[in-house]
Amino acid sequence: MKYDLEERTAKFGESVINFVSRFKRNEINRPLVSQLVRSATSIGANYMEANGASSKKDFKNKISICRKESRETKHWLRMLAVTDTELKSECQQLWKESHELTLIFSKIIESCSI
Repeated sequence: MKYDLEERTAKFGESVINFVSRFKRNEINRPLVSQLVRSATSIGANYMEANGASSKKDFKNKISICRKESRETKHWLRMLAVTDTELKSECQQLWKESHELTLIFSKIIESCSI
């Protein structure tokens, strides 16, 4: 089976969207949900941009943004887990995937020689 990071990041964004659609919105979690959706979906968008990069330097920069966004996603997931304890375990699963993506992007950055 071919490993497809583009597909994995897209599925992650979709999973986050599906996950937050189940939250009951209130004044506390509304901004957290918004931030989470932005950072989680940005991972895949920036990875696609990296694949179309014009240079190695541009590629590394876009991958660095992917890593930054996946780290930020972990933060928002942690905050949201506090707002709805019934969804905490799903939050933790998404956090784990975000962490794995962070590690993958870190490895890609390490292997870039520019």
